[in-house]
Amino acid sequence: MAVVTGASSGIGAATARHLAAAGFHVVLGARRVERLRELAAEIDGTAARLDVTDADSVEEFVARLPQRCRVLVNNAGGAKGSSPVAEADEHEWRWMWETNVLGTLRLTKALLPRLVASGDGHVITVTSVAALEVYDNGAGYTSAKHAEAALHRTLRGEHLGEPVRFTEVAPGLVETEFSEVRYGGDTERAAAVYRGLTPLSADDVADVIAYAATRPAHVNLDQIVLKPRDQASATRAHRR
Repeated sequence: MAVVTGASSGIGAATARHLAAAGFHVVLGARRVERLRELAAEIDGTAARLDVTDADSVEEFVARLPQRCRVLVNNAGGAKGSSPVAEADEHEWRWMWETNVLGTLRLTKALLPRLVASGDGHVITVTSVAALEVYDNGAGYTSAKHAEAALHRTLRGEHLGEPVRFTEVAPGLVETEFSEVRYGGDTERAAAVYRGLTPLSADDVADVIAYAATRPAHVNLDQIVLKPRDQASATRAHRR
């Protein structure tokens, strides 16, 4: 069984499809339950409401899961706003830290015992190139992604010798609902992020996640950074 958070759209939904195709029964978690139910029906998976920012929601979600769990994909996350630090909106920062950092902590902490008990557990955390670099007007998101990555990478050493693997997947520009959320539904501003280049798709990232999850048990892909060919860094891209 595999659990995918943030599975109602984008990378999460694509990952659910890829893992199902690889033979996993997938439990999909997100707030938009109607979307989850449609996807669950498509892949013969299980849909369950999950708000990673709410400890009670996480507890209820985990309580509904079978005891045997082999893969956890920490995909729920996101960005809000693009203000310089001097104009930071604490509400936006709090949401980003709750979603990206504490959300990952809650799910990982709750499921680690089951993952280890499976004899071949695997935690795959979707971070970002923002976990590797900082850029102007993005400190709320880059700081949250750096923290999420630090949490994930620490687990690798803390559980060394146990039957559980840890893989960080750090994508660059991926065209999903990400930018629309970041810019409060401003579709024109969101579209401009990808204009003039060919970004990654959700399927591109999901393909990499499924690849990592299906390697032999002794193979741990510690960190995978993937970007579009047109992108060299968080701040440098070739646009036509």
